[in-house]
Amino acid sequence: MKKHTFLFAFLLLATTSGAQHHARLYVPPTDSLVLKNLHEWQGLKFGLLMHWGTYSQWGIVESWSLCPEDEGWCERRGPASGNWFEYKKAYENLQTSFNPVKFNPERWSDAARAAGMRYVVFTTKHHDGFCMFDSKQTDYKITDPKCPFASNPRADVTREIFQAFRNDGFKVGAYFSKPDWHSEYFWWPYFPPKDRNINYSLLKYPERYQQFRDFTYRQLEELCTGYGKLDLLWLDGAWVRPAATIDRKESWQSGIPDGQDVDMPRIADMARRNQPGILIVDRWIPGPYENYLTPEQGIPSSPLGVPWETCMTMGDSWSYIVRENYKSPRRLIHTLCDVVSKGGNLLLNIAPGPEGDWHPEAYERLAEIGAWMDVNQSAIYDTYSPTSGQFRNGRFAFTQNGRQLNAIYLAEVGEELLPEQVFIPGVKPVSGSEIRLLGVSEALKWRQMPNGVVVWLPARIASHPPCRYAWTFTLQLS
Repeated sequence: MKKHTFLFAFLLLATTSGAQHHARLYVPPTDSLVLKNLHEWQGLKFGLLMHWGTYSQWGIVESWSLCPEDEGWCERRGPASGNWFEYKKAYENLQTSFNPVKFNPERWSDAARAAGMRYVVFTTKHHDGFCMFDSKQTDYKITDPKCPFASNPRADVTREIFQAFRNDGFKVGAYFSKPDWHSEYFWWPYFPPKDRNINYSLLKYPERYQQFRDFTYRQLEELCTGYGKLDLLWLDGAWVRPAATIDRKESWQSGIPDGQDVDMPRIADMARRNQPGILIVDRWIPGPYENYLTPEQGIPSSPLGVPWETCMTMGDSWSYIVRENYKSPRRLIHTLCDVVSKGGNLLLNIAPGPEGDWHPEAYERLAEIGAWMDVNQSAIYDTYSPTSGQFRNGRFAFTQNGRQLNAIYLAEVGEELLPEQVFIPGVKPVSGSEIRLLGVSEALKWRQMPNGVVVWLPARIASHPPCRYAWTFTLQLS
């Protein structure tokens, strides 16, 4: 994915001041269809991201081991790892053994839907340039005869994934890497690459880079015209950006050549001609083609006031690794509540393995989240950060929809029972109105205090909560 490539940018976005600074640069869309799609997307709250490619066979970081930079996330593992040129050959030769015979996108869609996810973003192409769709612009793709899976009737996995999730009512998004380290127009084989950027002079060879722009445009055109309805175009690789947006004071931007962009006006015009209302997310590049912000592996400390989404791994890695360290159900549910309380969406990544399936633990986590969502979904979908400004307070995360305030009590580790008396801080319900616990039919007794409300729960409810990990109290605001 982006990995630690944008470590500084992530740290910037993960702080209140940095996130708010980026939000101040946000340019709202003006197209009515885009605005409608954006509003719908903001109500979905919970999505699935999947990083999948030939790299899953080695259980290594996605693409980054090809990048000739001395960074921890670029460390090479696998055959010929001591020689970059031999390593690249071995890495690209993974195409000839990639055969995910257990590929079953309907199983993924069913599990994601049951967990309460409502949109999906799939890596159609990562930085290594390997296409998980049937691009006519390259033979470095899953559908080429060199790939054993090409003979499978479901070889065009992007098409199959999109259709399976559409059939289950999901909004569908295409992740696409702007840089392409396989393309001769980005890393020209005449020169060795030095870093993640192009390896030749734009001043000397502008026509070569224009060929790369055209190549990129044609691949995106294929996705926008041949793969059914697309709701999102999620573009990664922010070092491919217009010169005017480069901040050379930042180390990761200091070496970006002027003019290393893909002509986003041309791409956006094509995309919206073919996919009216499609959201475009040109990550980390403020302007009209970043329809929402995407902090990575962290959550802003306060609401941003603009559309945003945290993209985060369910485990430790964006790509498949043999032994994954999945976050606990409690942590994942609390993460969702925290994100939604601040007005964001959560895009949770699960990585398929070389045979085309997830770790069993991933299904288990989704089932746990789904059981919680079955009870508490009204506190998640179509909500926003409370108008009072109180989104977190002590053990509570707050969301709002209309006059209803949802106070989500975040249970401590090992806390399986509700206390018989709960204090909800900083709230003032309408006098005489009801406070309820989602999943319980009866109204609860409560009393207004100077700085909040006390709620009493009958022992039978406190000892048998309607769900695990977090409990939602609802109250009416004046």
